[in-house]
Amino acid sequence: MPLKLAYFSLALCISMLLGCNKPTPEITITDNWVRATAEGQEVGAAYMTITSATDTKLVGVESSVADSVEIHKMSMENGIMKMRMLEELELKANTPNKLEPGGFHLMLFDLKKPLIVGEQTTFTLHFKNQAGKENVLSINSPVLTEKP
Repeated sequence: MPLKLAYFSLALCISMLLGCNKPTPEITITDNWVRATAEGQEVGAAYMTITSATDTKLVGVESSVADSVEIHKMSMENGIMKMRMLEELELKANTPNKLEPGGFHLMLFDLKKPLIVGEQTTFTLHFKNQAGKENVLSINSPVLTEKP
């Protein structure tokens, strides 16, 4: 009798595993790219669309090509373009958050080398959800002259 119970338990576990859906990623990044720079330029910019399954925050970014990366917001006020650094970027659940020219974006400071079309740039993005859980995501972004 114990052998039949073992087979039954094994069959139950297998059917449960087969019935499980593949988990949905908590955070997805699409449309990511980096603007190409000229020789000697020390600052660059990166763009992407971030979608999170839950309310979360982008709290930090590192890159293989820059000494520091900051989250920035660009806006027009009374005909004057203003840019300011943000400590974090609030991401609403299931809402595509676009980092694009003229709005939110990533500024890359003290570039280690020019950003050349056709190359890839690596980013490590740090997120923190409302429960305090941290999530780290690494991506490669193509260097382009303009938005794809």
